[in-house]
Amino acid sequence: MTETRVERKERTRRAILDAALTLCEDSSLVALSLRQVAKEVGIVPTAFYRHFDSIEALGLALVDESFVSLRAMLRDVRRADAATGGFAGIVDSSVSILVEHVHQQRQHFLFIARERAAGPPSVRAAIRHEIELCERELATDLARFPGTDQWSGEDLRVLSNLIVTAMVATAEAILGAAGRPDAERQVAETARTQLRMVLVGALQWRSEP
Repeated sequence: MTETRVERKERTRRAILDAALTLCEDSSLVALSLRQVAKEVGIVPTAFYRHFDSIEALGLALVDESFVSLRAMLRDVRRADAATGGFAGIVDSSVSILVEHVHQQRQHFLFIARERAAGPPSVRAAIRHEIELCERELATDLARFPGTDQWSGEDLRVLSNLIVTAMVATAEAILGAAGRPDAERQVAETARTQLRMVLVGALQWRSEP
């Protein structure tokens, strides 16, 4: 079957995104040039502009794509939590789900970890915004759990921030332990302990009137 113009354009766009993810494994977007990406894809530099206005625009597209992976991970954690009964489900399932997702979507998590600290300002801001959205979604879910009905919205936000921050930090630590199974197991065990501490404290918390 002959490839249509739209299909060819989408294939090239996908190749640009994949090339940028690969190149960003060893350096940040701020050090990435349009020519590097074009060479990796096998297109002339001017063809890049048919898909993205700039490297920063490419970075913003990668933020959107990477957070599909992060939201999928958090969604799976919440589903497992609902199946196993409240806060205890997070302790029992979240770390193993996190490890699995990081392995499956390593490039996306590596991109988030690197660019949220060293990326262009617009990309760092987009990552912060996406993390805040994840926290709001989690806070909405936490409000449905027994024992949180008397919590203030701010306290729910604080707890969701603690959980999402712990998840992101653990994902970064898992990436840093790549190729060292013992180190990865230690990261996972530390994450379980941290989550237990956070959630045990949360179960005892009462918002001020």
